[in-house]
Amino acid sequence: RRQVLEASQQLTQILDSEASAESPDPSVDTDAAAEEESASHCLWVDKFTPRRYMELLSDDYTNRCLLKWLKLWDTVVFGKDKAAKRAKGPAARAPLSHAKENPNKWKSKAQLTEEMLEAELDQHGRPKYKVALLCGPPGLGKTTLAHVIARHAGYNAVEMNASDDRSPEAFRARIEAATQMRSVLGSRESPNCLIIDEIDGAPAASIHVLLGIIQRKEGEGEAGAGRRRREGGLLLRPIICICNDQ
Repeated sequence: RRQVLEASQQLTQILDSEASAESPDPSVDTDAAAEEESASHCLWVDKFTPRRYMELLSDDYTNRCLLKWLKLWDTVVFGKDKAAKRAKGPAARAPLSHAKENPNKWKSKAQLTEEMLEAELDQHGRPKYKVALLCGPPGLGKTTLAHVIARHAGYNAVEMNASDDRSPEAFRARIEAATQMRSVLGSRESPNCLIIDEIDGAPAASIHVLLGIIQRKEGEGEAGAGRRRREGGLLLRPIICICNDQ
């Protein structure tokens, strides 16, 4: 251990002498020292956190399903038409009797999930499932996954913690502010994607508020329309919820 410490001190002295010889300006030394100090205090989980979709190390099946679900909102959020599925040729069809009898028997979990996500959009152009739920133990990368995929799909990720606002009114106000207002503070005016962390720590009243916002419909009469004007309109932005205990 003593030998290692001595070698480390000698190496440090050599590096300091080389740095002083290369940069005689003291301001350069100050800036380099500040950068080195900030880098030394940065956590590795922050320094090496994924920034792009291809850098994700989480389950690829989960990544693709979440991205596919998020892209289903392009019709109502960005005004894009849903891409039509390519028609399969006669060679691709398998006219097997057992496949016709039970078409889901030989399909994998990924194929079944993708077919479920490819369901028809509702009358407002929204997907069938309005909320995605990411669950798993702490440190798995759920929040990182949500932020990376939201940015990859062209959204401005807005995160809130469901455990912070115990009041249903405050919970409703934060959800409606994130899903009905555009992001004008950043360099890009991207639509918001709301990420609700620790949704399993929210009280039952807040969960009912979230369900009410998700299930809100139009054409329920004059009284219902007046109530919706006070509470807000239809949900037109995706919501990703995160929990540890499903």
